[in-house]
Amino acid sequence: MTLVRRGATEALGTAFLLAGVVGSGIMAERLSNGDPAIALLANTLATGGILVCLIAALGPISGAHFNPAVSVADALHGGLPWRELPVYVLAQIFGAVVGVGLANAMFGLPLFFASHRVRSGPSQWLAEFVATFGLLTVILGCVRFRSAYIPIAVGAYIVAAYWFTSSTSFANPAVTIARSLSDTFAGIRPGDTPAFIVAQLLGAASATICFRFLAPKNALAIDAVLLPHPGEPGYNVKGRFR
Repeated sequence: MTLVRRGATEALGTAFLLAGVVGSGIMAERLSNGDPAIALLANTLATGGILVCLIAALGPISGAHFNPAVSVADALHGGLPWRELPVYVLAQIFGAVVGVGLANAMFGLPLFFASHRVRSGPSQWLAEFVATFGLLTVILGCVRFRSAYIPIAVGAYIVAAYWFTSSTSFANPAVTIARSLSDTFAGIRPGDTPAFIVAQLLGAASATICFRFLAPKNALAIDAVLLPHPGEPGYNVKGRFR
């Protein structure tokens, strides 16, 4: 599979992911009669559901990262060549921004407008570190032991992390950037995004290091973070290594 097609897949998948996150947040806020718990629950279920679908459908094409932190971890494990990492990251950020614009437009809002929702402070930064650490641990563990469960495991983890982290588990730099462009339920104040992104990258790096100790690379069955990359040696039409 060419890099152009994989990059386009990452952009498309991330766009739909953000449309799901932000769009469901707007819908939930409008229908919940001011109950934040109901709004969060609706937003959570929609996000988890769309993640399962997108990873299952697009994983065999690009690996379905939809997340710069996941792509960096993939590169650290040798699955994604470093020269291709910028394409993945830029595609993910572009797709995320497009997805937010689509969500805003579908609900009759300005295409982009800066969020005023405050998400800051040590507890929020710790939450993003924990959320991203956990996400990468789930992904790497499933790759090592239960690769067929990756879509449902990732979706289920995000559903849980929405509720056990104080930040509601952004766990994704592209998502963080894009959500600052919608002053709605899922938004984040632009000034709060840098600290979130730093915490996410630290969480991803820490999880990668930890998993190398738990399951050394020479014991791993594959190199990619989510799914084997089409075109790699040993890859067959079923998306598995021979």
